[in-house]
Amino acid sequence: MSQFTLNLLQGAVSFNFSLNGAEKLKQDIAVLMQSLKEITLHAKTGGKPTPKKAMEYQYTGDVFFEVFCNPNIYPSPFSAKVLVTVRDERLRLTSEAELTRLVEDLEQYLSS
Repeated sequence: MSQFTLNLLQGAVSFNFSLNGAEKLKQDIAVLMQSLKEITLHAKTGGKPTPKKAMEYQYTGDVFFEVFCNPNIYPSPFSAKVLVTVRDERLRLTSEAELTRLVEDLEQYLSS
């Protein structure tokens, strides 16, 4: 298990994160991206998109790590933000992060 650094809108947070947890997050983000792309396509064609399910990822290790995103409120994947919570018995951090930045941070973590 190694340190994962997530860049937030203001600042960053680092914590121990397993490769299995990172792979699961990557899969959940892929599903979210597909939902966002479908919403964008419907907006371009003037159709009314079908509401998509929110992404709710949770990981429990040294810390509890949660990522939430409602794809129905963003016009494209590039404007989407995720709500991030990192907590343990002594600390709780809740903040927003750009989805594209989360993807970059995750790719960097998985490639190292």
